[in-house]
Amino acid sequence: MKIKPFLLLTVLTGMQIAGHAQVKFAGVPVYKITYGSSFNGKTPKKQNKTWVFAAPGQTLVTTERDFTGKAAYPFELSLIDRTRNRQELYAFLNERESITASDTAFRTQQFELQAATKDILGYRCKKAKIIVNSNTIELWYTDQLPVKGAPTILGQNLGLVLEQVRNGNNSIRAEKIEKQKISLPAFLLLKPQQTDLLNYRDAIWNSRFTTIPLFTGQVINFSDAGNQAGDVLRFANGTIVVKKIKMPAIDSNSSVFLDLKEQSNGDAYDRTGTVFLIPTGKKQSFLDGLKNGVKTLPAYTNGNGKTYQGVVATPDYTPPLELMRFFTPFGIKQFNHIQLKGKQWQEAVPYRQDITDFAAALSNKEVYIGVFIGNYDKGGHKITANLTLHRGGPDKPKQQIMPLFNTLNIMEMAGQEYATMFDSEKGLEVHFRIDAPLKNASLLYTTTGHGGWGNGDEFVPKQNTILLNGRVIFDLVPWRADCGSYRLFNPASGNFSNGLSSSDLSRSNWCPGTVTNPFRIHLGDLEAGDYTLQVKIPQGKPEGSSFSAWNVSGILVAD
Repeated sequence: MKIKPFLLLTVLTGMQIAGHAQVKFAGVPVYKITYGSSFNGKTPKKQNKTWVFAAPGQTLVTTERDFTGKAAYPFELSLIDRTRNRQELYAFLNERESITASDTAFRTQQFELQAATKDILGYRCKKAKIIVNSNTIELWYTDQLPVKGAPTILGQNLGLVLEQVRNGNNSIRAEKIEKQKISLPAFLLLKPQQTDLLNYRDAIWNSRFTTIPLFTGQVINFSDAGNQAGDVLRFANGTIVVKKIKMPAIDSNSSVFLDLKEQSNGDAYDRTGTVFLIPTGKKQSFLDGLKNGVKTLPAYTNGNGKTYQGVVATPDYTPPLELMRFFTPFGIKQFNHIQLKGKQWQEAVPYRQDITDFAAALSNKEVYIGVFIGNYDKGGHKITANLTLHRGGPDKPKQQIMPLFNTLNIMEMAGQEYATMFDSEKGLEVHFRIDAPLKNASLLYTTTGHGGWGNGDEFVPKQNTILLNGRVIFDLVPWRADCGSYRLFNPASGNFSNGLSSSDLSRSNWCPGTVTNPFRIHLGDLEAGDYTLQVKIPQGKPEGSSFSAWNVSGILVAD
């Protein structure tokens, strides 16, 4: 969104910026310095020039677009007030909100003054150097003008900085110096909210994207409580929560991210979790199964004697679209009282995943989004989840989205069968039709193996093979060997006599406290017609009451 053009006010006397810092440009020489930038000697076209207005006691740092009202929100300017030796920061978050904070960090800048000199725009400049966050910054400044200033906060008290070079290849250089009267834009009359520096920066950061809350402090537990609490629907004895969300339109240049934080609210074990969207565009949906019982979902059989409910697409049914697969660790937060020397347990697990591939299923729609965590604990788990929309990236083609299968038994605590169909040679098979040709198609395939004993598929590498119309399109062993990296998420993890913890052990594509990313299987262009997709995994045999299962989901996406 572009801000409206601002009325410019000619400064004849001292004027107060945003009701806070006094600008004393009247009656004194004011120099306007225009800076351009370049990288590796190349100057970008249509760049937003940096403008610096320098007077003997103050320097205003802004940009051409900000100052002339052509910038998008949020935007900032800063005033270096040498009478008080501090920087006044101003941020304009939207047409109504502005904030301000003070910073004195520039007082402590320590420069290495060097002997080199050169001329810039006819002024003799000296050289200074400083290291900032492992970056070498060289400043060329002059003292041949009666003002000080710089295009950034660096070197504001050296003199008038006419060039700043970072790491020898990124340059901001003065292109023009003009002596003139200054006219300030009317937006500086907005009365800002005073805040501290940390909250100032946080407010700017959060204003750069749109946050859509999904669940806040939501408990997911095994309970006999009713199936609705406010606007949250609860199913399968409280192990599934579902909410209807009104989504805004998502631009083609926007990215979509899903964030979820989890803490134990009583359950000490690592559990399977998923965030899913329920497609409702066909005669039957997964929501119907949640409301009416798992046996009302379409049945899948493959000859092994079992019936699997709601796991594959049919002409009248679309399985849940998996947005994110995650796994809870062993008892984070709730069991942090378990002490081990040298271990400082984390307070929550942050999961974050880019789900831009599914933007077309969300944009400008009312959607049902759910979260499942399998557990039989009355305390269970506590989660907070949000979607964030980030504008301004490269344009992306609109995606077509077709969920094909999802064997994760989301309704586990309501009787949905575990995904043991891979004990048959047929495995999982889904038939689907493409009505019109698809360009640049891919299958997003998420897979995790389960069976929590020594010979279970959780701990045994197994080949996953996917065939499309009889042709192998994927053949790989999904495996995670980095689980020990997340030990500090797992206070209640059991410890073995060999010095390992249960949470350290490598697993079939998941670790306690992590997200499992989908594999992107490129299919190219697909013609209209009928297709058969088959997933085959050499699932291990049961031992007593223990058995293996594979939670796999597949979503066809195309331009």
